[in-house]
Amino acid sequence: MGSTEDAKQSVTIYDVARVAGVSASTVSRSFARPGRVSFATAERIRLVAKELGYRSVEMRRPLEEGRKRHGIIALVVADISNPVYFEMIRGAEEEAAKNDYTMLLAHSRESGIIEREAIERAMDIVDGIVLSSSRMSDAAIRSMAKQKPTLVMNRGVNGVASVVTDNLRGVRRAVEHLCELGHRDIAYLAGPEASWAHGMRWRSLKEIGAELGVKVTLFEPGVPNMAGGVAIADQVLATRSTAVLAYNDQLAIGFMRHAQASGFDVPGDISVVGFDNSSDARLVVPGLTSVAAPLHALGATAVRNLLAIAKGTAAVPDRPVVLPTRLAVRGSTGRPRA
Repeated sequence: MGSTEDAKQSVTIYDVARVAGVSASTVSRSFARPGRVSFATAERIRLVAKELGYRSVEMRRPLEEGRKRHGIIALVVADISNPVYFEMIRGAEEEAAKNDYTMLLAHSRESGIIEREAIERAMDIVDGIVLSSSRMSDAAIRSMAKQKPTLVMNRGVNGVASVVTDNLRGVRRAVEHLCELGHRDIAYLAGPEASWAHGMRWRSLKEIGAELGVKVTLFEPGVPNMAGGVAIADQVLATRSTAVLAYNDQLAIGFMRHAQASGFDVPGDISVVGFDNSSDARLVVPGLTSVAAPLHALGATAVRNLLAIAKGTAAVPDRPVVLPTRLAVRGSTGRPRA
């Protein structure tokens, strides 16, 4: 008479597919590359496989082998040309090296599809993944976190470790600064629609604007870089807005340069505030007032927490780790003209 284990091994991938109501290839893909199957489908297949006693080759690997240390972690950034990522990358790489890890860097070009493909290619050779400003869906990120220790920077995802900056405090300080100067009509240059940070900043701006009696207007540049700031500038300059708060420094600098080239004085005619306090904020004339995030600490904290989770010395926290922000005031903000 065969053993229970023999009976389990007799269950095939086709049995799982039939009960789950999917194709055999979908079942195979859910075990080999779960990121390519929707979270709901992958969960249904997992439950059916467990009920039937089916265990794939991947599922049968000893835990110790599954956790074999590769000494490599992956960091995925949305736009490597944006200076805001430079300090994050430095902080992450230095923390990885301190723990005898090598960091693999991937560039998603603001695309959730490219991001997902890059992660799938690296999945088998890394011990953990840090996503910075991810453009993937929450469900896709949660599915990936079931395969490898995962941490998200600049975004909160339920059930996944994350490190973010204090967007609410940063926006409040920027608006209070502009109000103190006498501004009552602020234009907001939006970030990507899929950006969690953009959503947080715009929501905070609306709430604080209503609280302080400030009119806020949303403008959508299309791309979160200098070209986007240039493209949206004429629309903003045609309004009664006396100040601009941008999703990031790149948008702010693009807007400011176009305004100056069009004969507007910054800050005499319009004040400009960026976000992130990247290295470029200190290089333009006048210097860009910007909400400063601790970028180096953000990268270092992300890697430190990821490695603690990967080694089993820390559990996934219920809430994001929030790092403080401050306002770096420079010459791009001033009192509006009468």
